[in-house]
Amino acid sequence: MHGKDEKKRYQPNWTSALVLAFGLLALAFLVAIDRPGWWHIKPATGTAAAMSYAAEKPSRG
Repeated sequence: MHGKDEKKRYQPNWTSALVLAFGLLALAFLVAIDRPGWWHIKPATGTAAAMSYAAEKPSRG
């Protein structure tokens, strides 16, 4: 019977850890969808930025 008591004692710790992980993941998701600028790929170097700029179609106007 001692084994059942010990198992019950550790179960809430795992449950709390899972609820905490779920909450942190939900928070990270909500923060990420609020910042659309994080999802754009940006050139890493000046050369890559210049090539990206040169490859864009010129605007008419």
